[in-house]
Amino acid sequence: MSELKAEVAARFAAVNGDHPMTPADDAYVDEHFVALDELCAARSIPADAVRADILARRLPLPSYLRSDGTEMVPADLLEPAERAGGTERLAQWFQAHWSDPEQGAGEWQAYLSGRYVCLRSVTPDSIRRKDELTGAIGRMLGDPRPESRRWIDDLHRAVDGLDALEPPFTAYDRLRFGGPVSRDTMIDAVRARFPGAGERGATPPGRSPGGAGRTRR
Repeated sequence: MSELKAEVAARFAAVNGDHPMTPADDAYVDEHFVALDELCAARSIPADAVRADILARRLPLPSYLRSDGTEMVPADLLEPAERAGGTERLAQWFQAHWSDPEQGAGEWQAYLSGRYVCLRSVTPDSIRRKDELTGAIGRMLGDPRPESRRWIDDLHRAVDGLDALEPPFTAYDRLRFGGPVSRDTMIDAVRARFPGAGERGATPPGRSPGGAGRTRR
């Protein structure tokens, strides 16, 4: 293991805690992410150069470390930096997507943590879209109208939109985040509590237990 790889692993553990990956977790990340070394080899970029950018807080931490220590990252990890004109310009480009500088700075810090595993593609646009959808779902759940077909349709439209943005997650995520993830609370629980028109059974929508709270996961 290179010195830089060891430093990345140490920082990852400091952010995410010590939660061993299971074979099922490894299989999940193999399906939905790529190894950092493989991504860099495909682009003819030294992996340690990317690790140096990670440690300098110019790129995000890996999304996961496999049980064998392999750094797993999104396939499009380097694309935001390319759009920004390089890693040195990424922070400014990224934060400029929010009109509120304080919010932009906060989102940048969240991005650097590597914990935006709630999105299939991690870009400012997808982060903002998730916020819009979870906000809409939260508002509708705050004033439920399950007897209204329009309300049910609007709710499911927002939930379906969020579903398209989010990957399935794995058990490891629920350990490092300390509880349910947004797919659990904002997609699965909402669909179970308020079935769509074609999913309704004998139990009227809105009367089954459960609910959904806002979460950044």
